[in-house]
Amino acid sequence: MKIARAIVPALMGWVGAVAYWIGTGPEETPDSHAEVAIVLGAAVDGDTPSPVFRERIAHAVNLHGDARVSILLFTGGRGEGDDLAESEAARATALEAGVPRDAILVETTSTTTMHNLVEAQVMMRDANLDRALIVSDPLHMRRAMGMAESLGIDAQPSATPTTRYRSFGKKAIFLLRETWFMHRFWLFGE
Repeated sequence: MKIARAIVPALMGWVGAVAYWIGTGPEETPDSHAEVAIVLGAAVDGDTPSPVFRERIAHAVNLHGDARVSILLFTGGRGEGDDLAESEAARATALEAGVPRDAILVETTSTTTMHNLVEAQVMMRDANLDRALIVSDPLHMRRAMGMAESLGIDAQPSATPTTRYRSFGKKAIFLLRETWFMHRFWLFGE
């Protein structure tokens, strides 16, 4: 019984510390530049990017417009019931925003963050691209950067400056989810 009284608060403290660490995000270098922005996939509804994914796409388009990257690499496969792969919906949105077709790469098979990065790494190698900015939501950045580092991708974080997770409840749920998935990554590499 005494052990349980010690373990439960220790576990709660650990989870709280990890959640705080995730919530503060990795330090970003203002105006960092790279050859490519790897835009991590998110849900689409049919052929329309979700609000969360639209924020990632808009941020990547701005990075390109500010000449901080030359290439946008959209990741994400096709979910059940979707008309397009996540990356294809992102490409269509970026094209509508004025990004030239030759400045966009897509991979259409990945279904998880780690798989997004594995496929992006292959595409970077094939296109002779060495340095990347990883584009995702602020609360997703710690895990994404940990995965990129584990793969040996030379990358810097570039979190979306805005997020669709605005209410406390939505942020809390996303943070809990990321805390769970961070531990899963640490334990199982996925």
